[in-house]
Formats: sequence, structure tokens, C-alpha cells
Amino acid sequence: MKRAYLLLVVAIVVATLLGIAVARHSGYVLIAYDSFRYESSLWATLGLLVGIVLVLWLVKVLISAVLHSTGVVNPWSRRNRSRRTRLAIEQGQLDLAEGRWASAQRHLHRAAEAERQPLLYYLGAARAANEQGRTEDSDNLLERALERQPQAELAIALTHAQLQVDRGDTDAALETLQAMHERHPHNPQVLRQLQRLYQQRGDWSALIRLMPELRKDKVLSAKELAELERRAWGQNLSLAVQREDDGQAARQSLERAWQQLTNAQRQEPQLVLAYAEQLRQLGAESEAEEILRTALKREYETHLARLYGLVRGSDPAKQLQTAEGWLKTHPDDPGLLLTLGRLSLQNRLWGKARDYLEGSLRLQRNPEACAELARLLAGLGENERSNALFQEGLGLLDERLLALPLPDPVRA
Repeated sequence: MKRAYLLLVVAIVVATLLGIAVARHSGYVLIAYDSFRYESSLWATLGLLVGIVLVLWLVKVLISAVLHSTGVVNPWSRRNRSRRTRLAIEQGQLDLAEGRWASAQRHLHRAAEAERQPLLYYLGAARAANEQGRTEDSDNLLERALERQPQAELAIALTHAQLQVDRGDTDAALETLQAMHERHPHNPQVLRQLQRLYQQRGDWSALIRLMPELRKDKVLSAKELAELERRAWGQNLSLAVQREDDGQAARQSLERAWQQLTNAQRQEPQLVLAYAEQLRQLGAESEAEEILRTALKREYETHLARLYGLVRGSDPAKQLQTAEGWLKTHPDDPGLLLTLGRLSLQNRLWGKARDYLEGSLRLQRNPEACAELARLLAGLGENERSNALFQEGLGLLDERLLALPLPDPVRA
């Protein structure tokens, strides 16, 4: 309030002084140029200049209001464009998260065209188009993203590869990732997507070749890498046999795959199991028995012990004796007892076989043990219990069978 009074006093003083100056002398202004001539008093000219300045200022204010106003004055102003873009981003992201693909594509595409950094919105719109099966639109959106932000080539290519996998085009995805691998050989995300794609395609040889890079660039943890390596080499051993048509070629292929392993890998129980199983299927049971016996002597493993009962060595009696030696330190292993039952059957020791198989079933109700004991009891004439064990084994193979409806028994 005090400030207002002060300004009023100052204005009155200035007006008074200006009035005195005008009264004392009006002044004279003459402006002449060619045929133009302007003459007036000094104070009238100053008043005209002040009026012109005020008009220019008002024009500037009006132009600014038009350009920056809300929708009442100009619905296409810069402020409103920013507002519409923000709303498109928010709605597009919400639609994308909730699976409204058509709406997400429309809003995110609109936002991408309006933004200076449109990458994320183009990627979201491409994903939404891909989910609708509009693969051409999806690829076009990614191409547009690359045009607008060429420095984001890797991010766009990784997204493209994932969308190609989602649509089932693993060949195209592999081509995309291999191109990026050549340009960015140490990028962890490229390596991880390649690893997953090789696994999905069952291309274990390619995955094995990728292993050194996965290890060097620390793409996976040591535990994950070790498990993946065991699985890849195990699958490669199995595939080595399937690639060949005749037994001799298959055996040679299997040996080459086995020799590719390091000494430490050839002692891994999972890889020994895969190798011995392939030998068994090729009919090289004596070699499989020797491999398993050596591995079990080095380190006992229940899966190896179970497979040991399925191979026939050169000396069945010695094979049984060897397995009974493991029973001293692993008396409660149902898999070992099943193996001992099978080896006893090989040696025609019916009573011993029955004891071992019943011991295995006491520890674990297993369909294989049920079947082996049922076959033995059928041979011994105990048909009623044999049939019961066969039924139990069938139920253990798939308990869902017991829940399915069956027809009523046919009456004679």
C-alpha cells in the first residue's frame, strides 16, 4: 500500500513538471524528406512516439498469446502439442502394459513422430503391431526408428530379433543376431539372446562354439555356465549318434564328440551318463559297463548306478559283485537296489533278485522296480501279485490315468 502511494506521488510530480515544461515552451519538430513534410510541436511528437511504442507492445503481447495460449485461443499451439504428445505417451504405455495392442500402436506411433527422442515409443509400437500379427507394420516402425535414431542400431536390432522369435521366425532372428554379433562381438545382450536362440533351436554345436565368449564376457554366472555347458555337451553326445545312418558311422561320430571333451569334462557324471547311454543304444554294452564302472569307482552317483544295471558287461557275475560292493556305503539307495535286482536276474539268481527288488520298492515306489518284480513273480507263478504290481507300475508312470473315467466292466 505504501508503495502504491509513493508511485502515485511520483506520477503527480512528473505530470506537474511535464505540464510546466509544456506551458513554458511547446517546442517545434520538422521532418522533411523529398515530398514528405511533417511538422508539429515537440510534445505532440513525443506523445505520438509513445503511442506507437504502446501499439507495438500490444501487438507483441497478442502474438505471444496466440502462440502460447491454451485451446481457447489456439488449439494447435506448441503448448497443446506437447500436452497431446504427453497424453499419447501415457495412454500408449498403459495400453501396451495391459495388452490393448491396436490402441498402444496408435498412441505410441503418434508420440514417436512428435518426440525428438522417439526410440522407446517406436519400439513399443513395433511390439504392439507384432502382437497383432501385423509383421510388416512392425518392421516398418523399426525401420523408421532407425532413420530417426541411427545411433540406436543395436537396440533396434535386438528388439527386432526378439520380435522375430516371438512370431516363430527363428531363421530371421538368427540372421539378425549374427549380424549384430559381428559388429558388436562382446555385447552381453547379443550373446545372451544368441545363447537362448541356440537352445531353442536345439543347435548344441553352435552353443558349444559360443561357450568361450559367454565365459570371457561373463554373460552368465559360473554356476549357470557350468550347468549349460554340461547340458550342451550331453545333448551333443546324443545328437552325434542321431546324425548318422549306420551303426559304424554313428559309433565313430560318438567317439569324436567324446574326444572333444576335456579330461575334466569326461569325468562329469552327467556327461559320462550321456556317453554310456549312447554306447548302450549302439550295442557297445561292454564298453558302457567299463565306462560306468570306472566313473562309479571314482565317484558314486545314483543315476550312473541305475544305468549300470541296464548294461550287460563281459562278465555278469563280476558285474554283480562290483555293484554289491557299492551297497556297503549306499544301502538306502533304491536305484542301486534296482540295479542289483536286474544284475541278479542276469545271473539267474531269482531269490536274490526278488529280495533286492522288494528292498528297492520299500524305499521308493518306482514303476521300473514294479515292472521288474512283476515280471519275475509272473515267471515264478505268482500271477496275482504280479498283476497288482503291473497295475501299480502303470499308475506310477502317469498318475493322471487314475483320474480319467473308464467304461464299466463287461459282464459275461
